[in-house]
Amino acid sequence: MPHQIVTNRTFGLCAAFCAFLFIAPSTSLSQHEHMHDHDEVSPDQSIGTVDFQVDCDDAVQSDFDRALGLMHHMMYEQARSDFEDIIQADPDCAMAHWGLATTLFQPLWGTRPDSADLKRGWQSIEKARERVESERESRLIEATAAFFEDPESAAFWPRIDRWAAKMEAAHQAHPDDLDIAALYSLSLLTLAQRADDRDPLHERAEALLRGVFEEQPTHPGAIHYSIHATDADGRAENALDMVDMYGQIAPEVPHALHMPSHIHVRLGNWPEVIDWNTRSAEAALKFPVGEAVSLHYIHAIDYLIYAHLQRGEVEQAAALYEEGTQRGPHQAAGPVVYHFAAMPARLAVEQRQWEEAAELAVRSPDYLPWDSSMGLWAEGITWLARGLGSIHTDQIEQARQAEQRLQALHDKARADDEDLMATYIDIDRLILSGWLAHAEGDHDRALEQLRAAVELEQSVEKHPVTPGALLPPNEALGDVLMAMDRPEDALEAYRKSDQIWPARHNTLSGAILAAREAGKDEVAQEFEQKLAETAPESSLAPRN
Repeated sequence: MPHQIVTNRTFGLCAAFCAFLFIAPSTSLSQHEHMHDHDEVSPDQSIGTVDFQVDCDDAVQSDFDRALGLMHHMMYEQARSDFEDIIQADPDCAMAHWGLATTLFQPLWGTRPDSADLKRGWQSIEKARERVESERESRLIEATAAFFEDPESAAFWPRIDRWAAKMEAAHQAHPDDLDIAALYSLSLLTLAQRADDRDPLHERAEALLRGVFEEQPTHPGAIHYSIHATDADGRAENALDMVDMYGQIAPEVPHALHMPSHIHVRLGNWPEVIDWNTRSAEAALKFPVGEAVSLHYIHAIDYLIYAHLQRGEVEQAAALYEEGTQRGPHQAAGPVVYHFAAMPARLAVEQRQWEEAAELAVRSPDYLPWDSSMGLWAEGITWLARGLGSIHTDQIEQARQAEQRLQALHDKARADDEDLMATYIDIDRLILSGWLAHAEGDHDRALEQLRAAVELEQSVEKHPVTPGALLPPNEALGDVLMAMDRPEDALEAYRKSDQIWPARHNTLSGAILAAREAGKDEVAQEFEQKLAETAPESSLAPRN
């Protein structure tokens, strides 16, 4: 029988790491000073508690728990490397072959395995099947096998559906298994991305993960996936007891240090977003992927830029963009594509630098996978920014071309069975179409398009890759209503936007201006107070 293995030797992690500090925002990561008060822990010992009791040689059991823990942290490349080392040490360890295969697809992200990964995953699963003796382990192997079967086919979502169904079967067969419950919950959250009714899937995942957390409070999957389960409209406060603990159980894991910011973005807590992502970016530089900078680095940088912009700290945001893009090459992955499109677009659009927005480079840098599913959405963000910039600089024909390009990207995503990406692209297309109609004097169509964007946004959740929309539909609607001299209607749109994306600088400043022009001085004062609290030293130009 495999003996019990706890990856973190000091079981009382919560007590050991409870002394945390707040880190002041700074212009660049290199200037960031740490005052961490927790015990010094090596990266090998700081991933939380995993006790899978794998049916392999005793000598590799703790290594397996560490690799599985890294996979729960979504440190997929690092986990894969560890599984490869286990295979070298114990070629008959079926679950090491399973782990290698399972790291080759990242359910919640926009990454899609290419043909080489699909073949490699299938080959690894066949090796796992040949070696497995445990019925419990066989259930997990068959779940991953369901994803990789028919490796010649590239269709992603049917694979996810098959994997999720097998994960449900594994959970039903072993309802008390913490790792199976965590992975099953991950499958539910993945299905929720495309579901017409997301709430039941989120609720089921939340309940399961709460049970894992109560059984093992330092389980990385319980905390990580719970944050994803509550990174949804109206759910952000459901797992606050887990959020800050994540950095405590894994103080050197980049993605663990990043994840609490998902909830703080939902709550508009910008200093916390800056704190966590500064630490995450610094940690990510210690985990390169070959010769490339890990995706976790630029993921954190985009969140930092977003947070600084909401505080009106434009110099800090610009410096981080400069610092982040100077590093490289960056890992050629879907999330990296998104961030390289979103970061310059945010800097231009949030500051209303319309000339810069109109001239943004498309599909840059060119070594990133722009033809991937996430690449379609990412390119669309650039075209939205270019289109808005063109409208505000009286280049209407160029704005029409941006609108046409967004439509083409939407159509391509639909043809590729990437409905979620198509929806995100279409929201942006509708926003641009609304502004374009307004510029052309068709105000009824402008409002029709923008309200359609608002409605379409309600049909999907925020994608995990992004801290927030380049331009939220309700905020865009408020801006156009202000341009139409309808401040009371604009104020209502800004209110609704603030409920979904709280404490955005431009939403709050728009609401202040709308309230003033509507003669609602007390309301204006309320929003002024909120803006003063969230952006006390704002250098963004006031709205006019």
